[in-house]
Amino acid sequence: MELKEFLDSGYTAYHVTANICEVLREHGFMQLTLGDSWQLERGGSYFVTRNGSSVVAFCVGQTDVFNIAVSHTDSPSFKIKGDRLIENDGLKRLDTEKYGGGLMYSYFDRKMKVAGRVLLETADGVEQQLVVSDYNITIPSLAIHLNREANEKPFLNVQTDLLPLLAQGEANLYRSLTNKRVLDADLYAVPASEAFECGLHNEFLCSARLDNLTSVYNSLYALVDADPQDIAIVACLDNEETGSGSRQGAPSFLHQVIDGIASALNMSQTALFYATENGMVLSVDNGHAAHPAHPEKHDPVYHCRLNGGVIIKHHVNYATDGLSAAIVKRLSDQHGLPYQDLYNNSELSGGSTLGLVTARELGMKVCDIGIAQLAMHSASETCGIEDIDTMRRLLTAFLSCTLFGADNVSVN
Repeated sequence: MELKEFLDSGYTAYHVTANICEVLREHGFMQLTLGDSWQLERGGSYFVTRNGSSVVAFCVGQTDVFNIAVSHTDSPSFKIKGDRLIENDGLKRLDTEKYGGGLMYSYFDRKMKVAGRVLLETADGVEQQLVVSDYNITIPSLAIHLNREANEKPFLNVQTDLLPLLAQGEANLYRSLTNKRVLDADLYAVPASEAFECGLHNEFLCSARLDNLTSVYNSLYALVDADPQDIAIVACLDNEETGSGSRQGAPSFLHQVIDGIASALNMSQTALFYATENGMVLSVDNGHAAHPAHPEKHDPVYHCRLNGGVIIKHHVNYATDGLSAAIVKRLSDQHGLPYQDLYNNSELSGGSTLGLVTARELGMKVCDIGIAQLAMHSASETCGIEDIDTMRRLLTAFLSCTLFGADNVSVN
């Protein structure tokens, strides 16, 4: 699957996970069920899902050390509250709330769709069905003539200003998506414009959901391309944009998969401790490129640029320390891959990632990395084309190598 298709069709975490599973099956990965007794083979490739919105895939090498890449399947959007509509002057709008920290004004007047999952009543219980509306929706802005200060003092009320326009006249949201009985749903209003290259030399890529589907895509195909010597794991988890507090978003899901692998390979507690202590996690999530209009928003001397290589993220919000950064830099140097250090302006805290919560859950070395982008959490974000390939090559090398054992790291 090409990256543009992955971005365009990855409307929600449910659609992203379905795409991941499709690619994994095409490349011979076997699906397992969490809680079953697994029969794993050296050289085998496997995956397990949870909630239809998170997936952990892994390849079993010859050495019992865990090399792990984590990223997230969700992106900022608008969560739809049930199926009741809000009507004013004959126009019916969806009742929505923010999901994640989106750049709100960027969603006005955009092509959008309703997407997610509906939970259907069946003779045997409840069945999940993925849906994408065959119609478009939009969030109409208030004309400048009616809000003369819109460009000077933008103020947005999520409950009144940011509700998508669904219909004029009769409308039923659930029936517009399926003819079956819907018990409940997880539906979102999401950007639906296609990804496109831009720039004089087509050096940039613009799309919704670059954060963090570029990381998911690169991690997925790095695992497919890798030749793992250790146990290579790629975890794509939901709900990072809202704090990783769900059962499908928390790294405890990854921890449970690791325990399943250890049990299937008959690892002792000592061997499991060795596998985590001598392994490493890369938390793969995009970061901020220096904005050409606002260089003052960035550190005075550390400016990350588009197409400048993988960024290594340093901040108290990230899990990177000198040791984990040094290991990533050494691996990058060995493969001739460019990298750049990201430090925030000290007056700005920046965002958070899966890095710290994964380090806390697994007790492993973690380095936060990503590719640099502009307009993060906008309805259309921008990144550098070259950085996508660089990240994939770094992750492939990371998942293939045995770099992190006691012979390679002398710090205890």
